[in-house]
Amino acid sequence: MRLTRRELLRSALGAGAAAALPGLFSACSVSSKPTGSVASAAASTFAGKQFATPNSAIPFPKDFFWGTATASYQTEGAWNEDGKGESIWDRFAHTPGKIKNADTGDVACDSYHRWREDIALMRAMNLNSNRFSISWPRIQPYGPGSANSKGLDYYSRLIDALLEAKIRPFVTLYHWDLPQALEDAGGWPNHDTAGRFAEYVAIVAHSLGDRVSDWMLFNEPAAFVDLGYLEGTHAPGRKSLLDFLRATHVVNLAQGEGFRSLKATCPAARVGTAFSMSSCEPATSSPEDRLAAERAHAITNVWFLEPALHGRYPEALTFLPETAMRIKPGDMEKVRAPLDFLGINLYYRTIASAPGAMERVAHPQDWLFPVRMAGGQQGSKTDAGWEVWPQALYDMVMRITRDYNRPVIEITESGCACNNGPDANGIVRDASRVEYHREYLAALSRAIQDGADVRGYHAWTLMDNFEWAEGFSQRFGLAYVDFKTQQRTIKESGRWYAKVAAGNALPVSRHS
Repeated sequence: MRLTRRELLRSALGAGAAAALPGLFSACSVSSKPTGSVASAAASTFAGKQFATPNSAIPFPKDFFWGTATASYQTEGAWNEDGKGESIWDRFAHTPGKIKNADTGDVACDSYHRWREDIALMRAMNLNSNRFSISWPRIQPYGPGSANSKGLDYYSRLIDALLEAKIRPFVTLYHWDLPQALEDAGGWPNHDTAGRFAEYVAIVAHSLGDRVSDWMLFNEPAAFVDLGYLEGTHAPGRKSLLDFLRATHVVNLAQGEGFRSLKATCPAARVGTAFSMSSCEPATSSPEDRLAAERAHAITNVWFLEPALHGRYPEALTFLPETAMRIKPGDMEKVRAPLDFLGINLYYRTIASAPGAMERVAHPQDWLFPVRMAGGQQGSKTDAGWEVWPQALYDMVMRITRDYNRPVIEITESGCACNNGPDANGIVRDASRVEYHREYLAALSRAIQDGADVRGYHAWTLMDNFEWAEGFSQRFGLAYVDFKTQQRTIKESGRWYAKVAAGNALPVSRHS
């Protein structure tokens, strides 16, 4: 879920304005791997020389991962079963007026009980990778403390079943559902939360690391700190400039600490983060708009990547509010995390411009971080109102490839809202979603041919689910979910995606 999940485009990126404010204020051995594992992919060069070439199709590299992505709060339900503690999303969704139509994730897709049905969907779509997240409060109900064995058992059963189905378990350790107890203790703005996260990572790695080889520490840190602590439209619902600034730094610390914690337990594990990204284009060719686009790129795309790989915050910003962010001596070494791969979540592009003099008078924050951000308007629109712009995926993948010395990349999310329901014959005809993935995959293939080392593509999402503040009003799934009966029905897009995955190639014809 994007503009609704990431309202920072509508707010001229308030986070960006904030970030420019001056000084205010056991080793694991993976014993069982699915077919097409990352281990074999890692041995490939992905230089365009190992492609299969089906007739009338655009080939993808050998051992490419075809998957979908989900998140625990959005699908699992069972919000208070088997010892699970309250999360910030449980608290937020139970607060009147926070979620469209008063929806909650209490039941969601009931995947906690129906995970076998979910794996059956994946098998029917010929997937070989399943990106899912672990619910922190299902493992540590009250934040710190011993592990909840029933929570670990649930994920252990899921992982075993995925491996049996020859599907890679691609695990996200944090997809936004912080234990409420840790929020009560200060949440992500609290320095101690970084250490709590490292402890949680160690527990999960110790329990599941013998079967999971590929991990993501965070999903979209830029989104959850902005929407949760500055905009207040997502859990925990705070609206504080200082909380936002402090949360960004603590999350960067947690990324570094979590990386080291996981590697200490599982040295051979491949560890990354799924970053929300959007290609940032200047509105005009003026020097002012070009500079604004670079500033937009800094806060949108690499605010949590530069610290991990280079031990610094992006240089496009004129100054860093170190005091407000509570950056302590030695912190910039602790934020370092030499990630094994970079996950990119991308849906659309961003148009950046410099505010004029009168705008700066009306909006003092524009003196501090002079950039206006908006979504593009030239492409077609999804049912969520987002522009479809496949070139954005190519541009973003190639920029990261150039700027970071050709890292291993996985597309960890991309997709569109298309709210079609079943017709009289029970068929969900979502042609616009088919076209979306066809065009974005064609752009991705061009990036691979041009030298990007991309190992996988994960459509958002496996099935319609709880879309955060939008509740159940937006449908992104390749499978339709009747939330009254929990019946799953593969959409036409899911059947099309199954053909792509089976052939490891993108059909050229729009009718195939």
